[in-house]
Amino acid sequence: MKVKKKSKGITLVSLVITVVVMLILAGVTISVFTGIGAGISIGKATSVAAESVARQPEAASKIQTILLLGAALAEATAIYGLLISILLIFVF
Repeated sequence: MKVKKKSKGITLVSLVITVVVMLILAGVTISVFTGIGAGISIGKATSVAAESVARQPEAASKIQTILLLGAALAEATAIYGLLISILLIFVF
């Protein structure tokens, strides 16, 4: 009677678990990096806008408009990153 040897290779279950964990980590990483990037860019824009208003107070309304538009675009980028990370974590 022959005895079957157990395979020492990667099983399908361990491969699937590894892929799922990698997708979750990719989603979390994307979310963190887009959040950090949006925070840094909005902070830098606010800093430059405050400095510009201090140098030229009569242009405060135009600077404020441009600042709000830039902050909205930076925040939209962060929301897109969050959306992609949620898709990677929960859909795949």
